[in-house]
Amino acid sequence: MKNESLREYARLLIQIGLNVREEQRLVISSPVECAYFARMCAEEAYATGCKEVVMNWYDDALTRMKYLHAAEEVFESVPEWRSRFFNDHAKEGAAYLAISATDPENLRGVDPGRLVKSQRASGEALKEFDRLQMSSAFPWCIASIPIPSWAAKTFPNTPPEEAVEKLWEAIFYAVRVSGDGRAVERWREHLDTLRRRTEKLNALRLRSLHYTNALGTDLTIQLPEGHIWESGEDVTPAGQSFIANIPTEEIFTAPLRNGANGVVYSAMPLVHEGNIIDKFHFVVRDGKITEARAEKGEAELQAAISVDEGASYFGEVALVPYDSPISNQKLLYYNTLFDENAACHIAFGEAYPCIEGGREMSKDELKARGLNDSITHVDFMVGTPDLCITGATADGREIPVFTDGNFSPELA
Repeated sequence: MKNESLREYARLLIQIGLNVREEQRLVISSPVECAYFARMCAEEAYATGCKEVVMNWYDDALTRMKYLHAAEEVFESVPEWRSRFFNDHAKEGAAYLAISATDPENLRGVDPGRLVKSQRASGEALKEFDRLQMSSAFPWCIASIPIPSWAAKTFPNTPPEEAVEKLWEAIFYAVRVSGDGRAVERWREHLDTLRRRTEKLNALRLRSLHYTNALGTDLTIQLPEGHIWESGEDVTPAGQSFIANIPTEEIFTAPLRNGANGVVYSAMPLVHEGNIIDKFHFVVRDGKITEARAEKGEAELQAAISVDEGASYFGEVALVPYDSPISNQKLLYYNTLFDENAACHIAFGEAYPCIEGGREMSKDELKARGLNDSITHVDFMVGTPDLCITGATADGREIPVFTDGNFSPELA
């Protein structure tokens, strides 16, 4: 059954996650520990008529050694061959699969300054890749499979092999894979549900959202005129459908850059750049994060919002019902791909062009419409069982969007 589920999962990523076409190139980024699954995905891609599968391998152990011991100047630039690798494939329209699996604390103890330098250099070198990815110019998909170090964090005090198996079970459940070959069918049904909710939200033409819960969150976020809610399935300009995240439970849009005010508390730990940041909150004034405090990882949090000017402004608001397959597992994954799909979340940094005509707009045009620009994009979770979100319309009506952690009956 395990092999059947693995094959079903790989087929789901290639056929539905990326919808790889004949004569299209596929780039796979994967940890070396996940090589067996990357090969399985490559087999599925070639079976669809894929032109070529190109691999980009990485390794937690070597990454940690580099950040601890490499010369300082290494983090201030990116080799031309590496920027060409990502930018050229993106401009070509190659499909991109990222297998996200890493030790949540792989870079614990690393100088945050090195992390910021590396992010800035990478953001500059891969600017074209990031722009094309954010505007859905090529099909891309992020998915995960277990590795021992990650499983050990998710299931502490559990024998290593058992922890990995438990994480596999949790992931298969989250991505609707059961080994019966019906994952594709289940995903099409799920995407239909997300599509219906998205249409209802777009029909409201909301002006703002007001978040409150018992943690202390009291935050109002304005939405730009002409904003669009999006979810699940996306489409490239060439008409190729894809799903950027598997799993995905969210419906999201872009906030007005200068339109957030109040305080927001994290509902779950954030894994960022190989560190865990926990029990944190932001104070926001006119869109800008003016205060950031954390009980764990405050230095890393401060570094994350200082990568560039836009890093201290919000770029995404996403709605995820507390009563959903991932949330109902009552499991902290320590992996943002899963944790962000267990709770409503907000991202600081770059905004997706979720505005009418946004994909055809330049960076300057998007900024003029009120969207944030940054080289970073970091999701943090704010959803709780008692989260309430009230929407306000242009004509002054107040509409319950979330009540007690879930969509209001009218939007469910």
